[in-house]
Amino acid sequence: MFLLGTAAAGMLEAQETRAAAQADAGRRVYPLNRRWLFGGKTAPGVAAADFNDAAWQPVTLPHSNVRLPWHSFDERSFQYVSAYRRHFRALAEWKAKRVFLDFAGAMTATTVTVNGHRFDEYKGGYTPFRFEIGPYLRYGADNTIAVEVDSTERADIPPFGDNIDYLTFGGIYRGVELRVVPETFIDNVYAKPVAALTAERSVVVRCYLEGPIAGPATLTAELRDGEKVLKTASATATAQAAYREIRLESLPEIELWNLQRPKLYTVVVRLKTAAGADDEYRTRIGFREARYTPDGFTLNGERVKLMGLNRHQTFPYVGGAMPERVQRRDAWILRRELHANIVRTSHYPQSPAFLDACDELGLLVLEEIPGWQHIGDKAWQDVAVRNVGEMIRRDWNHPSIVLWGVRINESLDNHDFYTRTNALAHSLDDARQTGGIRYLYDTELLEDVMTMNDFGFPLRPPNHAQYMNTEFAGHTFSTKRNDNVERVAEHVARHARVHNQLASDNRYAGGTGWCAFDYNTHFNFGSGDHICYHGVSDIFRIPKPAAYFYASQCSPEEEVVLQAGFFLSQGDRSGAGGVHEVPILSNCDHLKVYWCGELRQELDPDRKTYAHLKHPPFTMDLGELPLRPWGDLKIEGYIGGKLRKTLTLSGSGVDADFKVLADDAELLGDGRDATRVVILLTDEFGNLRPFATAAIALSLTGPGEIVGENPLVPAGGAAAIWVRAKETSGVVNLTATHPFLGSRSITIRVGAAAAETV
Repeated sequence: MFLLGTAAAGMLEAQETRAAAQADAGRRVYPLNRRWLFGGKTAPGVAAADFNDAAWQPVTLPHSNVRLPWHSFDERSFQYVSAYRRHFRALAEWKAKRVFLDFAGAMTATTVTVNGHRFDEYKGGYTPFRFEIGPYLRYGADNTIAVEVDSTERADIPPFGDNIDYLTFGGIYRGVELRVVPETFIDNVYAKPVAALTAERSVVVRCYLEGPIAGPATLTAELRDGEKVLKTASATATAQAAYREIRLESLPEIELWNLQRPKLYTVVVRLKTAAGADDEYRTRIGFREARYTPDGFTLNGERVKLMGLNRHQTFPYVGGAMPERVQRRDAWILRRELHANIVRTSHYPQSPAFLDACDELGLLVLEEIPGWQHIGDKAWQDVAVRNVGEMIRRDWNHPSIVLWGVRINESLDNHDFYTRTNALAHSLDDARQTGGIRYLYDTELLEDVMTMNDFGFPLRPPNHAQYMNTEFAGHTFSTKRNDNVERVAEHVARHARVHNQLASDNRYAGGTGWCAFDYNTHFNFGSGDHICYHGVSDIFRIPKPAAYFYASQCSPEEEVVLQAGFFLSQGDRSGAGGVHEVPILSNCDHLKVYWCGELRQELDPDRKTYAHLKHPPFTMDLGELPLRPWGDLKIEGYIGGKLRKTLTLSGSGVDADFKVLADDAELLGDGRDATRVVILLTDEFGNLRPFATAAIALSLTGPGEIVGENPLVPAGGAAAIWVRAKETSGVVNLTATHPFLGSRSITIRVGAAAAETV
């Protein structure tokens, strides 16, 4: 079930920015992710154009201001104001254009100075921001961008002001671009499919323009399937309206976006003005109808029980500063490995690359604004309301997004504040509902959907017509892979019990368990080592047994799943008498259990305990297996009487083998692309050994670097590093050496990347 190696073509390849694909005669987008200089903690004079930065460290973006151990570090180490600089040459032909410097995200407050001109500070770590820099450029000459990033936890910026149960880290952790556009240009496009389930389907294309319009101006919109143009329509642009709508009607046969086949189309909008402005904007859309109803959640008119997890976008060693490929991989893990159908972006807007992958994979998204329980003063609330607008304007064309979270996670009521967030969301996007994540039932509901964190069991009955459980299990039952059998098995059962109850009543739209992956947190949360072990997978994205419960709920046509919700032991429990009932996670309909080669048990799904699940866990009694002889446990999975899968667990108690597995076989030599490499210590049948701890020494040659710890000590039998490409092509050779099991090597090819031209 643990799927590694090169993924499906296109899913995990490094993505060019969508803006870069829009370049034409009137618009140019230049990536500015390479050739940055990092000076560490800021000092007087660093923003001056003539500041001597020759000794600064060359870095590429995304960049973390500090690399850290994966746990047990000082969280104050990244909480400082850091300095970056970038030199570039402004082309003479830009002089008649408008030039913008676009940041996808920096943590948490950013002050930019260009050639000595200081722009107002931008407050916020999760949404994009821009500065118009054209008036301050020296054309045909060298220019200097100086950036000061304040990564302290400032009380005037959401999510800060009180405790938060996660870390935000620091640095320019997403990409930066230079965008050159005509004086009048297309600032944004909202393309809303209408009547997707009827023959009258259309697309309303809302075009937001910026700049003066004098004389005739024409907007043309196209709907494309690949390069095939399906429909074209035009309209006259005027200076009076905030936006201009174009309707693409009488569309040919359109394929709906759904979970199994997430079909995407492209909308292309062009602007031509009498003054010579010529601009183009592209965005992807999907035709689908998604609604939370009193009878559950429906997608394209069919009820879908939502079964998913919450995700933090941070990673070991570098926090949020992972490139597009790595962000996209999380969506692949959730959809293809864990077979979730929804993810909640807790507790902030996440990487655009992650959302792009959700669109492509058919993974639904609940996206919410930054925050955790605390509501600040009026100025703080103004920033949060601005976050609502920035989130929606950035992401409104993603078909995967089905609900906007416009309430601070688990906050108390604030009528005026939440009236503002809901009103803004509905005014910008009337096609989606709003939700507000809370943990108290008796609160004012201003949103369309009651989204509730309910960690009790049994869950309370739904108390609103549209209802979704958005957190359960995780923080009330922190579990490591190497916890005892009893706890690991109960971790599985807690997720299964809640989803069984959610499946029992159509009024529950479904739920997102807490959470997908373990994550770094503050010293006063988690397990005392700056980790919350709340995930069904660990911080390296390696599954714990509870992850296999989610995986087992998929159709056998998609994948036949057979995994143990325990590790093989008779005495590793808190009570006396040895281990007894343990779960087996499978979508088979019958199991045969062999002990030391002898058939000892035949099992059917435990429908008495889990009557409402598609594929209930199986319950096996390990206590029925004799201590002597002690040997291997083999489980055969049958569907319709046919053997479909076999799982064998070793009884030897030996760390027999180890594996080195990379997610990707090829990277792009741009200095930023990266892939995960997982080290697994296993028995002779490939199953993780949860107590294996031998230090693995790593060595690397070729155009790459290790992002992680070396030597690497497995946690619960497994751990990971990332290999990051350098700015050259070639072959990376990575060798891992175990003190007793020898060495394993892998190769990763690094392809040439186009140079950044400014």
